[in-house]
Amino acid sequence: MNGSKEPVIRASEVGEYVFCPRAWWLRRVKGLKPESLDRLEEGQNFHIRHQQQVFALRLLWYIGLALLLTGLCLIAWAIVRL
Repeated sequence: MNGSKEPVIRASEVGEYVFCPRAWWLRRVKGLKPESLDRLEEGQNFHIRHQQQVFALRLLWYIGLALLLTGLCLIAWAIVRL
């Protein structure tokens, strides 16, 4: 630290700003707190669950695509061998 009186912005605050600049500004500049921390936590948990579901569905899609392509290759191979 260089001893300046400028406020330090943490990495978590940068993430908060990227997610919602207005919420960051209200909390950091105006000093306002969220009205319902329970609701905020519920929303964060929802987003985490949603992200996990999207990841799982994307993985299943790739697995399905790989199986489909494998099946098509096997059919083509069987036709060529006739």
